[in-house]
Amino acid sequence: MTSSYVFVAPPPQAVVMATMMTLMMMMPEVNAMPKASKTHRKSSDGATPETVPLKLDSNTLVLSGNIRVLANDSISPWTYNVSSDDSLFPPVLSEARCLLKGCLDRHGREDQNLESRPIMHQLMMLRRIRSTGAEPSYHYRLEFRRIAVGCTCVRHAVVEQQ
Repeated sequence: MTSSYVFVAPPPQAVVMATMMTLMMMMPEVNAMPKASKTHRKSSDGATPETVPLKLDSNTLVLSGNIRVLANDSISPWTYNVSSDDSLFPPVLSEARCLLKGCLDRHGREDQNLESRPIMHQLMMLRRIRSTGAEPSYHYRLEFRRIAVGCTCVRHAVVEQQ
């Protein structure tokens, strides 16, 4: 019995998925799945990883038009820290960092009655892993990462003690 999954990405990840499809088509020597072997290595938590075929359906990708940059228009402005890891796909990751502790008021001054907080989002990423064997080949392992994608204003949490 074979299982297959179709990964459908929401619009912000559509570009990443389209790029991943293009990359996988351009590299015929890279396999999306490891070759079958008689032994399975267990992960650090003791579970045996399950291998499933990855089918990317280009018909499900919705590419969005121009997106307005909100980082400087927000009352909780942020900047991006860019990191890269060649063993991950996508290899470059931009993570938001809030510029203020408070939030801007209507006059552009920082208001300490509000607090700037990061907006977290969980991403699916693929880690490229070299397969063991006579001929060099690679497979991909799906990983999840929580990253900050922007900042927003919240009220301070006040807990009254009785």
